[in-house]
Amino acid sequence: VQLVESGGGLVQPGGSLRLFCAASGFTFSSYRMSWYRQAPGKERELVAAVSSAGGSTNYADSVKGRFTISRDNAKNTVYLQMNSLKPEDTAVYYCNAQHLWADYWGQGTQVTVSS
Repeated sequence: VQLVESGGGLVQPGGSLRLFCAASGFTFSSYRMSWYRQAPGKERELVAAVSSAGGSTNYADSVKGRFTISRDNAKNTVYLQMNSLKPEDTAVYYCNAQHLWADYWGQGTQVTVSS
């Protein structure tokens, strides 16, 4: 099983980034996919999640209206479009796959929002 995140980097406040999570080794279309983040000195928190078929999404209040999660089950990939980024969005972003007792994590990608 692999979850490989990419797309992180340094961006100025107000800018945008798109994160990618490429999945392999499991039946991607059966899994709820989520993005979490962890800032230094803080607990890991849920940012956004999408149901297995992509029909249902939910977001942390802090990112509603700015971030969009989506998935392409044909490409085994989940995305996080992040707009209007703020310094408080700075964190390591992790991809998560969950289904029944299975719970998989990627290695994370750093997002830094700074001028």
